[in-house]
Amino acid sequence: MGTFIQLLIDGLSTGSIYAALALAIVLVHQATGMVNFAQGAMAVLSGYIAFTFLGFGVPLILAILITIVISFFVGAIVERLLIRKFEQGNPDTAVVVTIGLLTLITGICAWLWSYNNQLFPSLFPNQTISLLGASVSVRSLGTIIVILAIMGLLQLMFVGTKLGLALRAVSINQQSAAFAGMPVGRLLMVGWGLAAALGAVAGVLVAPQLTLTPGMMDTALVYALAAVILGGLTSPIGVVVAAALIGVLENLAAVYVPFIGHDLKVAVPFILIFVVLVVRPQGLFGRKTVVRV
Repeated sequence: MGTFIQLLIDGLSTGSIYAALALAIVLVHQATGMVNFAQGAMAVLSGYIAFTFLGFGVPLILAILITIVISFFVGAIVERLLIRKFEQGNPDTAVVVTIGLLTLITGICAWLWSYNNQLFPSLFPNQTISLLGASVSVRSLGTIIVILAIMGLLQLMFVGTKLGLALRAVSINQQSAAFAGMPVGRLLMVGWGLAAALGAVAGVLVAPQLTLTPGMMDTALVYALAAVILGGLTSPIGVVVAAALIGVLENLAAVYVPFIGHDLKVAVPFILIFVVLVVRPQGLFGRKTVVRV
């Protein structure tokens, strides 16, 4: 029982990282209809920005808060100067642009900070506590709590604030929102800024676990995209549940299914996605799009 609890919480912690990136991807998609393949690289850039502030002697919490603000503006500027030119164009071109952005940001990080592994301090102490017979990492519990708090704040913003309602209106129909007098351009910048800030949180949470490198988020991005497909591009809560499911199933399968083990556990989420897409193509929580002719 203790092993099961430990695997469950570690899986939820890992799933929380995937969820942060997946939420950022959904935020951008909800606002612009694009899937941002550069989200992981933007999170890595945020990690390096925080790392630079730490090098100047700034306390960890303050460095992270400053980084989140800077990341918000970086995301907004990227949308304004680069992405906006492709938002209403061919979707395939937009995909290529975000992949190019991923390559560019990764190259800039390597050029400025090198490919060497950099140690990044954790927000939480590297200790364990006893929980239901299991030895659970405080870092894992802290990561879960942070992501749940962010998810709650996002939900409150989208449901209970004018900004959230305006972002939802733009995501549903940009032309109608513009006719209603909404500043669509500024709202799109805010959407990208929020996604970049969320990615920054994921970056500073992952960096202590993996060490900071330009390719740190590559694997996490693949799992986040898997969570987006599994949960549904239109459902922020759905992608969080899907990310948690992926993290937990991956951990449990590695230990309790002998022929999978640690080497084949990466295949578990993709088998799950294949089964879900066959039965429910819009994802577990996504909405089926109906077009009236």
